[in-house]
Amino acid sequence: MADPKGFMKTPRQDWPRRPVEERVKDWDEVYVPGALLPIISKQADRCMDCGIPFCHDACPLGNLIPEWNDLVAREDWRAAADRLHATNNFPEFTGRLCPAPCEAGCVLAINQPAVTIKNVECAIADHAWEEGFAPPRPPDRLSGRTVAVIGSGPTGLAAAQQLTRAGHTVAVYEKDDRIGGLMRYGIPEFKMEKHHLERRIEQMRAEGTKFRTSTAVGRDIGAAELRSRYDAVVIATGATAWRELAVPGRELSGIHQAMEYLPLANRVCEGDLESSPMSAAGKHVVIVGGGDTGADCLGTAVREGAASVTQLDIYAQPGAERDEDTEPWPTYPKLYRLSAAHEEARDLRTAPAADADARLFAASTLRFTGDADGHVRSLHLVEVDAGRRPLPGTGRTLPADLVLLALGFSGPDRGDGLIDQLGLELEPRGTLARDAGFATNAPGVFAAGDAARGQSLIVWAIAEGRAVAAAVDRHLTGSSRLPAPISPYDRPMTV
Repeated sequence: MADPKGFMKTPRQDWPRRPVEERVKDWDEVYVPGALLPIISKQADRCMDCGIPFCHDACPLGNLIPEWNDLVAREDWRAAADRLHATNNFPEFTGRLCPAPCEAGCVLAINQPAVTIKNVECAIADHAWEEGFAPPRPPDRLSGRTVAVIGSGPTGLAAAQQLTRAGHTVAVYEKDDRIGGLMRYGIPEFKMEKHHLERRIEQMRAEGTKFRTSTAVGRDIGAAELRSRYDAVVIATGATAWRELAVPGRELSGIHQAMEYLPLANRVCEGDLESSPMSAAGKHVVIVGGGDTGADCLGTAVREGAASVTQLDIYAQPGAERDEDTEPWPTYPKLYRLSAAHEEARDLRTAPAADADARLFAASTLRFTGDADGHVRSLHLVEVDAGRRPLPGTGRTLPADLVLLALGFSGPDRGDGLIDQLGLELEPRGTLARDAGFATNAPGVFAAGDAARGQSLIVWAIAEGRAVAAAVDRHLTGSSRLPAPISPYDRPMTV
Protein backbone atom coordinates (compact mmCIF):
# COMPACT_ATOMS: atom_id res chain seq x y z
CA MET A 1 0.00 0.00 0.00
CA ALA A 2 1.96 2.98 -1.28
CA ASP A 3 -0.15 5.64 0.46
CA PRO A 4 -2.30 4.46 3.42
CA LYS A 5 -4.38 7.63 3.13
CA GLY A 6 -4.65 7.73 -0.65
CA PHE A 7 -8.33 6.80 -0.69
CA MET A 8 -9.07 9.70 1.67
CA LYS A 9 -7.00 12.33 -0.13
CA THR A 10 -7.51 11.59 -3.82
CA PRO A 11 -10.90 11.75 -5.55
CA ARG A 12 -11.78 9.32 -8.33
CA GLN A 13 -10.70 10.53 -11.76
CA ASP A 14 -11.61 8.54 -14.87
CA TRP A 15 -9.83 8.45 -18.21
CA PRO A 16 -11.25 11.55 -19.93
CA ARG A 17 -13.16 11.18 -23.19
CA ARG A 18 -12.57 13.33 -26.23
CA PRO A 19 -15.17 16.05 -26.88
CA VAL A 20 -18.35 14.63 -28.40
CA GLU A 21 -18.34 16.91 -31.42
CA GLU A 22 -14.79 15.74 -32.23
CA ARG A 23 -15.05 12.00 -31.70
CA VAL A 24 -18.31 11.42 -33.61
CA LYS A 25 -16.49 12.54 -36.76
CA ASP A 26 -14.11 9.58 -36.67
CA TRP A 27 -13.92 5.94 -35.56
CA ASP A 28 -10.98 6.30 -33.19
CA GLU A 29 -11.32 5.28 -29.55
CA VAL A 30 -13.33 7.77 -27.54
CA TYR A 31 -10.65 8.47 -24.90
CA VAL A 32 -8.09 11.28 -24.96
CA PRO A 33 -4.82 9.69 -26.12
CA GLY A 34 -2.09 9.85 -23.50
CA ALA A 35 -4.38 11.30 -20.82
CA LEU A 36 -4.50 8.16 -18.66
CA LEU A 37 -0.85 7.68 -17.73
CA PRO A 38 -0.37 11.03 -15.92
CA ILE A 39 -3.27 10.34 -13.52
CA ILE A 40 -3.15 6.59 -13.03
CA SER A 41 -0.52 6.25 -10.28
CA LYS A 42 -2.55 8.50 -7.96
CA GLN A 43 -5.70 6.59 -8.86
CA ALA A 44 -4.02 3.28 -8.05
CA ASP A 45 -3.00 4.83 -4.72
CA ARG A 46 -6.70 4.93 -3.77
CA CYS A 47 -6.68 1.13 -3.33
CA MET A 48 -7.24 0.51 0.39
CA ASP A 49 -5.30 -2.75 0.75
CA CYS A 50 -8.51 -3.83 2.45
CA GLY A 51 -7.31 -7.24 3.63
CA ILE A 52 -10.21 -9.17 2.09
CA PRO A 53 -10.27 -7.96 -1.53
CA PHE A 54 -13.80 -8.59 -2.72
CA CYS A 55 -12.72 -7.33 -6.14
CA HIS A 56 -11.07 -10.76 -6.53
CA ASP A 57 -14.39 -12.56 -6.12
CA ALA A 58 -16.22 -10.06 -8.29
CA CYS A 59 -13.81 -10.82 -11.15
CA PRO A 60 -13.96 -14.41 -12.46
CA LEU A 61 -10.34 -14.16 -13.57
CA GLY A 62 -9.23 -13.68 -9.98
CA ASN A 63 -7.13 -10.68 -10.99
CA LEU A 64 -4.59 -9.72 -8.32
CA ILE A 65 -5.93 -6.21 -8.19
CA PRO A 66 -4.48 -4.85 -4.90
CA GLU A 67 -1.04 -6.16 -5.89
CA TRP A 68 -0.87 -4.44 -9.24
CA ASN A 69 -2.52 -1.32 -7.86
CA ASP A 70 0.31 -1.06 -5.35
CA LEU A 71 2.94 -1.67 -8.03
CA VAL A 72 1.45 1.00 -10.30
CA ALA A 73 1.31 3.47 -7.40
CA ARG A 74 5.06 2.83 -6.99
CA GLU A 75 5.49 3.02 -10.80
CA ASP A 76 6.97 -0.47 -11.00
CA TRP A 77 5.37 -1.15 -14.38
CA ARG A 78 7.26 -4.33 -15.23
CA ALA A 79 6.22 -6.08 -12.02
CA ALA A 80 2.66 -4.77 -12.45
CA ALA A 81 2.54 -6.21 -15.96
CA ASP A 82 3.77 -9.58 -14.68
CA ARG A 83 1.08 -9.72 -11.98
CA LEU A 84 -1.63 -8.62 -14.41
CA HIS A 85 -0.69 -11.18 -17.07
CA ALA A 86 -0.51 -13.91 -14.43
CA THR A 87 -4.32 -14.06 -14.45
CA ASN A 88 -5.42 -12.38 -17.70
CA ASN A 89 -4.22 -13.15 -21.21
CA PHE A 90 -5.71 -10.02 -22.74
CA PRO A 91 -5.94 -7.14 -20.24
CA GLU A 92 -6.03 -4.49 -22.98
CA PHE A 93 -9.31 -6.08 -24.16
CA THR A 94 -10.92 -6.24 -20.73
CA GLY A 95 -9.57 -2.80 -19.81
CA ARG A 96 -11.62 -1.40 -22.69
CA LEU A 97 -14.62 -3.72 -23.00
CA CYS A 98 -15.43 -5.12 -19.56
CA PRO A 99 -18.16 -3.38 -17.49
CA ALA A 100 -15.87 -3.85 -14.45
CA PRO A 101 -17.74 -5.99 -11.90
CA CYS A 102 -14.51 -5.72 -9.90
CA GLU A 103 -15.27 -2.05 -9.25
CA ALA A 104 -18.74 -2.93 -7.95
CA GLY A 105 -16.99 -5.26 -5.49
CA CYS A 106 -14.37 -2.72 -4.41
CA VAL A 107 -14.51 -2.20 -0.63
CA LEU A 108 -14.14 1.53 -1.15
CA ALA A 109 -17.38 1.42 -3.16
CA ILE A 110 -19.37 0.79 0.02
CA ASN A 111 -19.58 4.54 0.58
CA GLN A 112 -17.28 6.20 -2.01
CA PRO A 113 -16.58 6.01 -5.75
CA ALA A 114 -14.65 2.81 -6.40
CA VAL A 115 -11.02 2.60 -7.41
CA THR A 116 -10.64 3.00 -11.19
CA ILE A 117 -9.58 -0.64 -11.50
CA LYS A 118 -10.47 -0.90 -15.18
CA ASN A 119 -8.41 2.17 -16.08
CA VAL A 120 -5.43 0.92 -14.06
CA GLU A 121 -5.64 -2.42 -15.87
CA CYS A 122 -5.72 -0.72 -19.26
CA ALA A 123 -2.78 1.53 -18.37
CA ILE A 124 -0.65 -1.45 -17.30
CA ALA A 125 -1.48 -3.40 -20.46
CA ASP A 126 -0.78 -0.51 -22.82
CA HIS A 127 2.43 0.43 -20.98
CA ALA A 128 3.55 -3.21 -21.10
CA TRP A 129 3.33 -3.19 -24.89
CA GLU A 130 5.09 0.14 -25.18
CA GLU A 131 7.98 -0.98 -22.97
CA GLY A 132 8.28 -4.52 -24.33
CA PHE A 133 6.96 -6.22 -21.19
CA ALA A 134 4.67 -8.58 -23.16
CA PRO A 135 7.02 -10.67 -25.33
CA PRO A 136 5.93 -13.96 -26.94
CA ARG A 137 6.27 -16.92 -24.57
CA PRO A 138 6.76 -20.01 -26.73
CA PRO A 139 7.03 -23.35 -24.90
CA ASP A 140 10.42 -24.82 -24.09
CA ARG A 141 9.39 -28.13 -25.65
CA LEU A 142 6.43 -29.60 -27.50
CA SER A 143 4.21 -32.27 -26.02
CA GLY A 144 3.42 -34.02 -29.30
CA ARG A 145 -0.31 -33.52 -28.66
CA THR A 146 -2.57 -31.53 -30.96
CA VAL A 147 -5.66 -29.43 -30.20
CA ALA A 148 -8.20 -27.72 -32.47
CA VAL A 149 -9.97 -24.66 -31.11
CA ILE A 150 -13.14 -23.73 -32.97
CA GLY A 151 -13.86 -20.01 -32.62
CA SER A 152 -11.48 -17.09 -32.20
CA GLY A 153 -13.30 -14.88 -29.72
CA PRO A 154 -11.81 -14.20 -26.28
CA THR A 155 -12.57 -17.74 -25.05
CA GLY A 156 -10.99 -19.45 -28.03
CA LEU A 157 -7.94 -17.19 -28.06
CA ALA A 158 -7.35 -17.57 -24.31
CA ALA A 159 -7.66 -21.37 -24.53
CA ALA A 160 -5.35 -21.49 -27.54
CA GLN A 161 -2.68 -19.32 -25.95
CA GLN A 162 -2.69 -21.30 -22.70
CA LEU A 163 -2.49 -24.64 -24.50
CA THR A 164 0.23 -23.43 -26.86
CA ARG A 165 2.31 -22.20 -23.95
CA ALA A 166 1.84 -25.61 -22.29
CA GLY A 167 3.56 -27.18 -25.29
CA HIS A 168 0.64 -28.49 -27.34
CA THR A 169 0.29 -27.81 -31.05
CA VAL A 170 -2.84 -25.69 -31.43
CA ALA A 171 -4.81 -24.59 -34.48
CA VAL A 172 -7.64 -22.06 -34.21
CA TYR A 173 -10.46 -22.38 -36.75
CA GLU A 174 -12.48 -19.25 -37.54
CA LYS A 175 -15.40 -19.05 -39.98
CA ASP A 176 -14.80 -15.37 -40.78
CA ASP A 177 -11.95 -14.03 -42.89
CA ARG A 178 -10.16 -12.50 -39.89
CA ILE A 179 -9.41 -13.67 -36.37
CA GLY A 180 -11.22 -12.15 -33.40
CA GLY A 181 -14.86 -13.24 -33.44
CA LEU A 182 -17.19 -10.57 -32.07
CA MET A 183 -14.19 -8.53 -30.95
CA ARG A 184 -13.36 -8.14 -34.64
CA TYR A 185 -16.74 -7.58 -36.25
CA GLY A 186 -19.15 -7.01 -33.35
CA ILE A 187 -17.27 -4.44 -31.27
CA PRO A 188 -17.07 -1.00 -32.93
CA GLU A 189 -13.69 0.56 -33.56
CA PHE A 190 -14.49 3.48 -31.26
CA LYS A 191 -14.67 1.06 -28.31
CA MET A 192 -11.52 -0.89 -29.17
CA GLU A 193 -9.24 -0.16 -32.10
CA LYS A 194 -8.36 -3.39 -33.83
CA HIS A 195 -4.60 -2.88 -33.65
CA HIS A 196 -4.87 -4.10 -30.04
CA LEU A 197 -6.30 -7.35 -31.38
CA GLU A 198 -3.74 -7.64 -34.17
CA ARG A 199 -0.91 -7.25 -31.69
CA ARG A 200 -2.09 -10.19 -29.59
CA ILE A 201 -2.63 -12.35 -32.67
CA GLU A 202 0.94 -11.71 -33.77
CA GLN A 203 2.16 -12.57 -30.27
CA MET A 204 0.26 -15.86 -30.44
CA ARG A 205 1.66 -16.65 -33.90
CA ALA A 206 5.17 -16.07 -32.58
CA GLU A 207 4.41 -18.51 -29.76
CA GLY A 208 3.36 -21.18 -32.23
CA THR A 209 -0.45 -20.99 -32.45
CA LYS A 210 -1.76 -21.64 -35.96
CA PHE A 211 -4.80 -19.86 -37.38
CA ARG A 212 -7.21 -21.13 -40.03
CA THR A 213 -9.59 -18.42 -41.22
CA SER A 214 -12.59 -18.64 -43.58
CA THR A 215 -13.19 -22.18 -42.34
CA ALA A 216 -16.58 -23.04 -40.88
CA VAL A 217 -16.28 -26.38 -39.11
CA GLY A 218 -19.27 -28.49 -40.09
CA ARG A 219 -19.55 -26.88 -43.50
CA ASP A 220 -16.08 -26.25 -45.00
CA ILE A 221 -14.60 -29.16 -43.10
CA GLY A 222 -16.58 -31.97 -41.51
CA ALA A 223 -16.69 -31.93 -37.72
CA ALA A 224 -15.92 -35.66 -37.51
CA GLU A 225 -12.98 -35.25 -39.88
CA LEU A 226 -11.59 -32.43 -37.76
CA ARG A 227 -12.04 -34.49 -34.62
CA SER A 228 -10.07 -37.35 -36.18
CA ARG A 229 -7.12 -35.05 -36.91
CA TYR A 230 -6.61 -33.80 -33.37
CA ASP A 231 -6.15 -35.27 -29.92
CA ALA A 232 -8.72 -32.83 -28.50
CA VAL A 233 -11.18 -30.22 -29.73
CA VAL A 234 -12.40 -27.10 -27.92
CA ILE A 235 -15.67 -25.58 -29.10
CA ALA A 236 -15.67 -21.84 -28.38
CA THR A 237 -18.02 -20.61 -31.06
CA GLY A 238 -19.91 -18.20 -28.83
CA ALA A 239 -23.65 -17.65 -28.49
CA THR A 240 -24.49 -16.28 -31.91
CA ALA A 241 -28.11 -17.46 -32.29
CA TRP A 242 -29.85 -14.12 -31.97
CA ARG A 243 -33.26 -13.64 -30.41
CA GLU A 244 -36.12 -12.58 -32.65
CA LEU A 245 -38.95 -10.09 -32.21
CA ALA A 246 -42.19 -11.77 -33.25
CA VAL A 247 -44.49 -8.81 -33.84
CA PRO A 248 -46.62 -7.79 -36.84
CA GLY A 249 -44.57 -6.14 -39.57
CA ARG A 250 -41.31 -7.93 -38.75
CA GLU A 251 -41.14 -9.07 -42.39
CA LEU A 252 -40.73 -5.49 -43.67
CA SER A 253 -37.41 -4.58 -45.23
CA GLY A 254 -35.19 -2.26 -43.23
CA ILE A 255 -35.48 -4.35 -40.04
CA HIS A 256 -32.21 -6.10 -39.24
CA GLN A 257 -30.43 -7.85 -36.44
CA ALA A 258 -27.70 -5.86 -34.71
CA MET A 259 -25.14 -8.48 -35.71
CA GLU A 260 -26.08 -8.01 -39.34
CA TYR A 261 -25.53 -4.27 -39.01
CA LEU A 262 -22.41 -3.93 -36.85
CA PRO A 263 -20.08 -6.20 -38.88
CA LEU A 264 -20.66 -4.10 -42.01
CA ALA A 265 -19.62 -0.92 -40.21
CA ASN A 266 -16.53 -2.72 -38.94
CA ARG A 267 -15.71 -3.87 -42.45
CA VAL A 268 -15.79 -0.25 -43.59
CA CYS A 269 -13.20 0.51 -40.90
CA GLU A 270 -11.15 -2.50 -42.07
CA GLY A 271 -11.16 -1.08 -45.61
CA ASP A 272 -13.25 -3.90 -47.10
CA LEU A 273 -16.14 -1.60 -48.07
CA GLU A 274 -16.46 2.01 -49.17
CA SER A 275 -19.68 2.32 -47.18
CA SER A 276 -22.07 0.02 -45.39
CA PRO A 277 -25.08 -1.22 -47.39
CA MET A 278 -27.06 -0.84 -44.14
CA SER A 279 -25.71 2.62 -43.36
CA ALA A 280 -27.87 4.76 -41.07
CA ALA A 281 -26.96 7.93 -42.97
CA GLY A 282 -29.98 10.24 -43.17
CA LYS A 283 -32.32 7.66 -41.65
CA HIS A 284 -34.54 7.59 -38.59
CA VAL A 285 -33.12 4.69 -36.61
CA VAL A 286 -34.78 2.78 -33.77
CA ILE A 287 -32.79 0.24 -31.77
CA VAL A 288 -34.83 -2.38 -29.91
CA GLY A 289 -32.87 -3.56 -26.89
CA GLY A 290 -31.27 -1.69 -24.00
CA GLY A 291 -27.98 -3.55 -23.58
CA ASP A 292 -24.40 -2.98 -24.67
CA THR A 293 -25.01 -4.25 -28.20
CA GLY A 294 -27.77 -1.68 -28.59
CA ALA A 295 -25.39 1.03 -27.35
CA ASP A 296 -22.82 -0.12 -29.93
CA CYS A 297 -25.47 0.28 -32.63
CA LEU A 298 -26.28 3.72 -31.25
CA GLY A 299 -22.68 4.97 -31.44
CA THR A 300 -22.30 3.49 -34.91
CA ALA A 301 -25.50 5.08 -36.25
CA VAL A 302 -24.46 8.47 -34.86
CA ARG A 303 -21.13 8.24 -36.67
CA GLU A 304 -22.84 7.20 -39.90
CA GLY A 305 -24.94 10.39 -39.81
CA ALA A 306 -28.41 9.16 -38.84
CA ALA A 307 -31.22 11.71 -38.90
CA SER A 308 -32.35 10.46 -35.48
CA VAL A 309 -31.57 7.50 -33.24
CA THR A 310 -33.75 6.16 -30.43
CA GLN A 311 -33.02 3.14 -28.25
CA LEU A 312 -35.84 1.19 -26.60
CA ASP A 313 -35.31 -0.54 -23.26
CA ILE A 314 -38.13 -2.72 -21.93
CA TYR A 315 -36.94 -2.21 -18.34
CA ALA A 316 -37.73 0.86 -16.24
CA GLN A 317 -35.03 3.49 -15.95
CA PRO A 318 -32.73 2.42 -13.09
CA GLY A 319 -31.61 4.77 -10.37
CA ALA A 320 -28.23 6.42 -10.01
CA GLU A 321 -27.51 4.78 -6.65
CA ARG A 322 -27.33 1.14 -5.59
CA ASP A 323 -30.47 -0.29 -3.94
CA GLU A 324 -28.96 -1.94 -0.87
CA ASP A 325 -32.07 -4.05 -0.28
CA THR A 326 -32.20 -5.73 -3.67
CA GLU A 327 -28.60 -5.37 -4.94
CA PRO A 328 -26.34 -4.98 -1.91
CA TRP A 329 -22.59 -4.51 -2.13
CA PRO A 330 -20.54 -6.31 -3.50
CA THR A 331 -22.95 -7.51 -6.24
CA TYR A 332 -22.98 -5.76 -9.60
CA PRO A 333 -25.95 -3.37 -9.47
CA LYS A 334 -28.24 -2.28 -12.27
CA LEU A 335 -27.67 1.49 -12.37
CA TYR A 336 -28.30 4.31 -14.80
CA ARG A 337 -24.97 4.41 -16.64
CA LEU A 338 -23.96 6.82 -19.38
CA SER A 339 -21.83 5.05 -21.95
CA ALA A 340 -19.82 7.04 -24.48
CA ALA A 341 -22.52 6.38 -27.10
CA HIS A 342 -25.30 7.58 -24.79
CA GLU A 343 -23.30 10.66 -23.92
CA GLU A 344 -22.97 11.42 -27.63
CA ALA A 345 -26.69 10.89 -28.24
CA ARG A 346 -27.59 13.11 -25.29
CA ASP A 347 -25.34 15.98 -26.34
CA LEU A 348 -26.35 15.76 -30.00
CA ARG A 349 -30.04 15.26 -29.15
CA THR A 350 -30.45 12.37 -31.52
CA ALA A 351 -33.80 11.43 -29.95
CA PRO A 352 -35.70 14.49 -28.66
CA ALA A 353 -38.63 12.33 -27.50
CA ALA A 354 -36.48 10.04 -25.35
CA ASP A 355 -36.60 9.87 -21.55
CA ALA A 356 -32.85 10.27 -21.13
CA ASP A 357 -30.02 10.51 -23.67
CA ALA A 358 -31.36 8.38 -26.58
CA ARG A 359 -33.28 5.84 -24.49
CA LEU A 360 -36.96 5.24 -23.99
CA PHE A 361 -37.35 3.08 -20.89
CA ALA A 362 -40.20 0.69 -20.06
CA ALA A 363 -41.02 0.59 -23.77
CA SER A 364 -42.31 -2.48 -25.61
CA THR A 365 -42.64 -2.80 -29.39
CA LEU A 366 -46.17 -3.62 -30.59
CA ARG A 367 -45.78 -3.66 -34.38
CA PHE A 368 -44.10 -2.14 -37.42
CA THR A 369 -45.79 -0.45 -40.35
CA GLY A 370 -44.33 0.29 -43.75
CA ASP A 371 -44.85 1.99 -47.07
CA ALA A 372 -46.26 0.69 -50.32
CA ASP A 373 -42.87 -0.78 -51.23
CA GLY A 374 -42.76 -2.91 -48.10
CA HIS A 375 -40.12 -0.87 -46.29
CA VAL A 376 -40.48 -0.09 -42.62
CA ARG A 377 -41.48 3.50 -41.82
CA SER A 378 -42.86 3.41 -38.28
CA LEU A 379 -42.49 1.56 -35.00
CA HIS A 380 -45.49 1.43 -32.65
CA LEU A 381 -44.77 1.01 -28.95
CA VAL A 382 -46.43 1.10 -25.59
CA GLU A 383 -45.19 1.72 -22.07
CA VAL A 384 -45.15 -1.29 -19.75
CA ASP A 385 -45.13 -1.86 -16.00
CA ALA A 386 -42.57 -3.92 -14.06
CA GLY A 387 -44.32 -7.11 -15.19
CA ARG A 388 -44.06 -6.01 -18.84
CA ARG A 389 -47.82 -5.49 -19.02
CA PRO A 390 -48.97 -2.68 -21.36
CA LEU A 391 -50.21 0.51 -19.70
CA PRO A 392 -53.43 1.79 -21.27
CA GLY A 393 -53.24 5.09 -23.09
CA THR A 394 -49.43 5.08 -23.44
CA GLY A 395 -49.13 4.04 -27.09
CA ARG A 396 -46.95 6.13 -29.37
CA THR A 397 -45.35 5.94 -32.80
CA LEU A 398 -41.76 6.60 -33.79
CA PRO A 399 -40.51 7.25 -37.32
CA ALA A 400 -38.30 4.35 -38.35
CA ASP A 401 -36.46 3.87 -41.65
CA LEU A 402 -33.97 1.46 -40.08
CA VAL A 403 -34.76 -0.82 -37.13
CA LEU A 404 -32.00 -2.74 -35.37
CA LEU A 405 -32.83 -5.67 -33.09
CA ALA A 406 -30.40 -6.01 -30.18
CA LEU A 407 -32.24 -8.54 -28.04
CA GLY A 408 -29.36 -10.79 -27.06
CA PHE A 409 -28.47 -14.36 -27.95
CA SER A 410 -29.89 -17.72 -26.94
CA GLY A 411 -26.97 -20.06 -27.62
CA PRO A 412 -24.68 -21.38 -30.36
CA ASP A 413 -25.85 -21.28 -33.97
CA ARG A 414 -26.58 -24.73 -35.41
CA GLY A 415 -26.51 -23.62 -39.03
CA ASP A 416 -22.99 -24.89 -39.81
CA GLY A 417 -23.80 -28.43 -38.72
CA LEU A 418 -21.04 -28.68 -36.10
CA ILE A 419 -23.37 -29.58 -33.23
CA ASP A 420 -25.38 -32.15 -35.16
CA GLN A 421 -22.37 -33.79 -36.81
CA LEU A 422 -20.70 -34.39 -33.44
CA GLY A 423 -24.01 -35.40 -31.83
CA LEU A 424 -23.54 -32.90 -29.02
CA GLU A 425 -26.13 -32.72 -26.27
CA LEU A 426 -27.75 -29.39 -25.43
CA GLU A 427 -29.08 -27.88 -22.25
CA PRO A 428 -32.80 -26.94 -22.20
CA ARG A 429 -31.89 -23.30 -22.85
CA GLY A 430 -30.00 -24.22 -26.04
CA THR A 431 -26.39 -24.08 -24.81
CA LEU A 432 -23.90 -26.95 -25.11
CA ALA A 433 -24.07 -29.47 -22.28
CA ARG A 434 -20.81 -30.28 -20.49
CA ASP A 435 -19.61 -31.91 -17.29
CA ALA A 436 -17.56 -30.50 -14.41
CA GLY A 437 -14.43 -30.87 -16.54
CA PHE A 438 -15.80 -28.86 -19.50
CA ALA A 439 -16.16 -32.11 -21.50
CA THR A 440 -19.14 -32.68 -23.79
CA ASN A 441 -20.73 -36.07 -24.44
CA ALA A 442 -18.45 -36.50 -27.49
CA PRO A 443 -15.10 -38.05 -26.47
CA GLY A 444 -12.24 -35.57 -26.56
CA VAL A 445 -14.52 -32.61 -27.31
CA PHE A 446 -14.76 -29.76 -24.81
CA ALA A 447 -17.03 -26.71 -24.72
CA ALA A 448 -16.33 -23.29 -23.26
CA GLY A 449 -17.45 -19.68 -23.35
CA ASP A 450 -20.84 -18.36 -24.36
CA ALA A 451 -21.58 -21.49 -26.42
CA ALA A 452 -21.87 -23.42 -23.15
CA ARG A 453 -22.33 -20.75 -20.48
CA GLY A 454 -24.71 -18.53 -22.39
CA GLN A 455 -24.28 -14.87 -23.22
CA SER A 456 -21.89 -13.33 -20.71
CA LEU A 457 -19.06 -10.82 -20.20
CA ILE A 458 -15.60 -10.78 -21.74
CA VAL A 459 -13.97 -11.52 -18.37
CA TRP A 460 -16.06 -14.67 -18.05
CA ALA A 461 -15.14 -15.60 -21.63
CA ILE A 462 -11.40 -15.33 -20.92
CA ALA A 463 -11.81 -17.16 -17.60
CA GLU A 464 -13.62 -19.96 -19.44
CA GLY A 465 -10.81 -20.14 -21.98
CA ARG A 466 -8.17 -20.42 -19.29
CA ALA A 467 -10.17 -23.01 -17.35
CA VAL A 468 -10.96 -25.21 -20.36
CA ALA A 469 -7.28 -25.12 -21.32
CA ALA A 470 -6.39 -26.61 -17.93
CA ALA A 471 -9.06 -29.30 -18.44
CA VAL A 472 -7.77 -30.19 -21.91
CA ASP A 473 -4.16 -30.21 -20.70
CA ARG A 474 -5.16 -32.63 -17.93
CA HIS A 475 -7.05 -34.79 -20.44
CA LEU A 476 -3.98 -34.99 -22.70
CA THR A 477 -1.24 -35.44 -20.11
CA GLY A 478 -2.90 -36.70 -16.94
CA SER A 479 -2.20 -33.53 -14.94
CA SER A 480 -1.94 -29.78 -15.47
CA ARG A 481 -0.17 -26.80 -14.00
CA LEU A 482 -2.35 -24.37 -15.94
CA PRO A 483 -4.63 -22.18 -13.79
CA ALA A 484 -8.36 -22.91 -13.78
CA PRO A 485 -10.01 -19.77 -12.38
CA ILE A 486 -13.60 -21.02 -12.64
CA SER A 487 -15.69 -24.18 -12.96
CA PRO A 488 -18.46 -24.60 -15.53
CA TYR A 489 -21.00 -24.05 -12.76
CA ASP A 490 -19.65 -20.79 -11.31
CA ARG A 491 -21.84 -17.74 -11.74
CA PRO A 492 -21.56 -14.02 -10.93
CA MET A 493 -22.24 -12.93 -7.36
CA THR A 494 -25.92 -12.33 -6.66
CA VAL A 495 -28.09 -11.93 -3.61
